[in-house]
Amino acid sequence: MEIAVIGNSEFILGFRLAGIRKIYAADTDAILTKHITNVLQDNSVGILVLNSSDIERIPRRLQATLENSVKPTVIAIGAEESGLSMRERIKRSVGVDLWK
Repeated sequence: MEIAVIGNSEFILGFRLAGIRKIYAADTDAILTKHITNVLQDNSVGILVLNSSDIERIPRRLQATLENSVKPTVIAIGAEESGLSMRERIKRSVGVDLWK
């Protein structure tokens, strides 16, 4: 399983430096929606990382699809979670405390 990251150029930069191969730059709403749709259809992707503010920019129907998606698991990272530890972010995104 691979990790895919979609977002603006600043958001994806760190993931690119970390060696994630499936990185998609999306500076407009139309491109963002297109990349998300393509990643949802890619069977090799197990985790999709998005900026939480980008989720608000996509159509409501696609938001519902992301909320209910099991594969890939969608992880939203954003400013409103800035006070949370990585453990808490994963627990909130996945629904399970992986450290227990």
